[in-house]
Amino acid sequence: MYISVPRRGATAVLACTVLAVVSGCGASDDGGGESAAGGRVAGVTVTRDATLHEALPEQIKKAGTVRVATDVPYPPFAMFVTEGKNDLTGLDYDLGQALGAKLGVRFAFTPTKFDGIVPALQAGRFDAAMSALTDNKERQKVVDFVDYSRSGSGILVAEGNPAKISTLDDLCGRKVGVQAATNQYKLLKAHQATCRAAGRETADIQTFPKESDAQLALRAGKVTAEVVTKPAAGWSAKTADGGKAFDLAEDPQAPAGYRSSPNGIAVTRRLPQLTEAIRRALQALIDDGTLTKICDKYGVASIAVKEATTNAAVD
Repeated sequence: MYISVPRRGATAVLACTVLAVVSGCGASDDGGGESAAGGRVAGVTVTRDATLHEALPEQIKKAGTVRVATDVPYPPFAMFVTEGKNDLTGLDYDLGQALGAKLGVRFAFTPTKFDGIVPALQAGRFDAAMSALTDNKERQKVVDFVDYSRSGSGILVAEGNPAKISTLDDLCGRKVGVQAATNQYKLLKAHQATCRAAGRETADIQTFPKESDAQLALRAGKVTAEVVTKPAAGWSAKTADGGKAFDLAEDPQAPAGYRSSPNGIAVTRRLPQLTEAIRRALQALIDDGTLTKICDKYGVASIAVKEATTNAAVD
């Protein structure tokens, strides 16, 4: 059973997979982490755990690689190191390298359109996905999750917040950008009823295939605000044009973001052993502080979970 998102073209996915394998499709701030013997990620040396390696499915051990889909760019979770190049960086990428180092296999990331990620997992093109995916019950029908962070949605506005946006209610009657097929889109759609109940116009929701496209629309003044994960909104406000392009609208009633929920690594249902091995490896990275250090590198230490859980959706 497929969830209601369109499938990415098989040719495009195959081409990108080949590109990722040939180029390595990865870089880190301090020399990588894609080593079967371990590696260094976010300033932390991660060592291979032989017991966890043995817990992996045989096909993963034989291949030496976990094939990972990710949506790029989606800062701070996945970004290109240099525009026009294939090397990746970001919170999800660094976590993948740390998990790979701990498990003694390579986590090979392939850029994939967001709404094609879950169908590609179902079709067997990938073993896992790391793309700030919200763990929800709809997605649990077709994939399993290992949850590593918890956050909600935030509102990104132009520098100086000229429209004085601070809450979702302030978006009623406004043009609002959002990436298609995301939890943030569902949030905006659900909030339309609140606008109507207050006697106000509903938001004019503008959907975009990539978060970066929605951000460009905000930069160009085509939308008043963008609804995106709060970590991504905070990162953009902090870094775009040296922090002078955007602001993060802060709602005191939702400090962690709207509808705060677990984000997880999606794993194919075909490999339950892989799900458990990743969960155990993640717990090891939690226990030694590596997960928090990776999150802190991207300014979002508060989203790191204290315990590695599976399928912890709250919806």
